[in-house]
Amino acid sequence: MSEAAQPQSRRLWAFLPLSVFIALAGLFAWAMFGQRVDRHASALIGKPVPQIQLPDMSGGTLDLSQYQGRAVILNVFASWCAPCRVEHPLLFQMAKDKRFVVVGMAYRDDPAKTQAYLDELGDPYAQVGIDRQGAAGVQLGLGGVPETYVISAKGIVLTRHQGEITPKIARDLANLAARNTAP
Repeated sequence: MSEAAQPQSRRLWAFLPLSVFIALAGLFAWAMFGQRVDRHASALIGKPVPQIQLPDMSGGTLDLSQYQGRAVILNVFASWCAPCRVEHPLLFQMAKDKRFVVVGMAYRDDPAKTQAYLDELGDPYAQVGIDRQGAAGVQLGLGGVPETYVISAKGIVLTRHQGEITPKIARDLANLAARNTAP
């Protein structure tokens, strides 16, 4: 090899580790974020809400089908859930809107603890179902608490929000519910 070709060859070899690093980083990023199913997606979106009947806090029965004709914001919470406490005041704001109804579902919680939670923070819900064993949560495909669903007046699940509601998310959920209520 000529002496002029050797320095150019060494410069190319010097970039090889950087090139390999960039290629591996790109492959890693694609594996992490490319062609992936949204883990927040729900198989229920666009489908009828499952037939859920639960005992409620007043000794009656929460039957989501009884709200047919009204949009529903279903908030799944628990007394032991810290983010549920943080989002609780926003549920009061949402409940003021009479174009839809805000319903609660206490997930895997002791009813006495649920009642103490509601006594302490107030009760923004039109009705609270008690899902003590978590069976209704399984029907919904619940990922954890808090989780909030918007159900149209026709009983179709429109969206699911996993995690704590922020003021912006509360507005978005309320607007979606209001647009999908019976006239």
